[in-house]
Amino acid sequence: MATMEKVPMLAEGYERLTADLKVLREERPRIVEAIEEARAHGDLSENAEYHAAKERQGQVEAQIAEIEDKVSRAQIIDPTTLSGDKIIFGATVTLLDENDKPVRYQICGQTEADANRGRISYNSPLARALIGKQVGDEIEVTVPAGEKFYLVDKIEFI
Repeated sequence: MATMEKVPMLAEGYERLTADLKVLREERPRIVEAIEEARAHGDLSENAEYHAAKERQGQVEAQIAEIEDKVSRAQIIDPTTLSGDKIIFGATVTLLDENDKPVRYQICGQTEADANRGRISYNSPLARALIGKQVGDEIEVTVPAGEKFYLVDKIEFI
């Protein structure tokens, strides 16, 4: 049973989820047609098209249920309305690594996390280490590559 706690996300993540949901819902009738067409071919026990269509139907229905759950519990957070001197969900943080090289991350929801675009999930090890910290604080975080050390250089709400 899923918990009923809110799922924090940025507006962009919410829009992407609702767009994905729309696409999946539009796929439903095509899957039903494929099942009916495959069923018309006769013996279902050796009908690969029928089994593939039924499997796809199960996948789509599971995805729809998961996305509907997230959308219904979404807590949309607009970083531009936030302020403060501590790192929280939605903050864009500039860190200095061990070599004083700046790295920048925005703390966002799980569905919109993309490390390549500088977005990390609020429940990632780095984000958990950052939340509550202020400019000048040092962070030590264990990542798959080992220990990483950062200095909080800047906190923005953009």
